[in-house]
Amino acid sequence: MEAVLLSFFTFISTSLGGIFALRNKEKLHLIMSLTAGVLVGVVFFDILPEIFSLSMEKRLDITPAFIALVVGFLLIHILEKFALIHTEHEEEYATHRHPTVGLINASGLSFHSFLDGVGIGLGFQVGPHVGFIVALAVIAHDFSDGLNTVTLMLSHKNTSRKASILLLVDATTPILGAFSTLLFKIPDNILMLYLGFFAGFLLYIGASDLLPEAHSKHSSYKMIGLTIIGVLFIFLVTRFT
Repeated sequence: MEAVLLSFFTFISTSLGGIFALRNKEKLHLIMSLTAGVLVGVVFFDILPEIFSLSMEKRLDITPAFIALVVGFLLIHILEKFALIHTEHEEEYATHRHPTVGLINASGLSFHSFLDGVGIGLGFQVGPHVGFIVALAVIAHDFSDGLNTVTLMLSHKNTSRKASILLLVDATTPILGAFSTLLFKIPDNILMLYLGFFAGFLLYIGASDLLPEAHSKHSSYKMIGLTIIGVLFIFLVTRFT
């Protein structure tokens, strides 16, 4: 039940991200820099140590978890690049961006947000500490999800009303994902695979997606500092909680 309660904070985070995108697009790079640090910190200071702990405690081979990490990293990379290729092809045949492309991409973010909620629930199946840290990472990341949902919709010529509707969908799906995990429990060996996959997923978003995008036009010492602050914040949280 803690997972469901914390998932309501993802609703708030996603909604605030979308509202921020509508009003303060010029500050997006700063938020992404901080969020990237948070996600990278979660991978190295919480999820990977938990994988090692499970492996030693349950006498499980750690190799499948690291294979899952690579699969998670590559899968989100491939899905993202397919979306970009699809968008580029759409633009080759049309002078203006098409609203349907924005709708498809924003819907993909909503499915990703559902998996975020599942991640929170599975984290609590490992333990309260892991669940809280995963929830913290998801809450931080979902601010960017809200930003991205609105930006994708508006950049493809959708109206602000349609962007707001997709924002509401994106903000609600993590709650549904967290609630779904109340209906099942995952064995330890499968849980290790999930943790590895989720680590690769977060690592890609933080290091290969958010950071390059944040620095593409606004690189500065301030942004580097925000990323370091994000990493240090997770390091401290994992040591004192």
